[in-house]
Amino acid sequence: MKIMFIQYGMGVDLHGQDVTTAAVRAVRDAIQTNSMPGMRSVIPSRDLRDMLVRVKLGVPADRENLDVEKVKAAFPYGRVSVEVVPGGLATTSGVVLPDKGDRNDLAYIVVAAVEVGYEEEGSA
Repeated sequence: MKIMFIQYGMGVDLHGQDVTTAAVRAVRDAIQTNSMPGMRSVIPSRDLRDMLVRVKLGVPADRENLDVEKVKAAFPYGRVSVEVVPGGLATTSGVVLPDKGDRNDLAYIVVAAVEVGYEEEGSA
């Protein structure tokens, strides 16, 4: 993969202890202020669907509950792969709000590294 850029983000689920919510927020944080007008001109096929997006998520707990398809859906283009590793942070939110789905007082913080690039011709 020829990497064009790497962005980092953080996402928090303050109530409900939902790592998927935190992960989607983390990848959106990483990509929401980027514009890549030159990507189409460097991808050999000139098709943004062929852009490669590699996501690494540091998730503090409940990794088995992470909905990877929802994380992938946060990207408008590209062939997205997701790797989940231990990381991030589970810390107190200071309050338990059962009406918000809280099981305890933890807030989950997920961190994301997003690499965007393309497959060089002849490297498949």
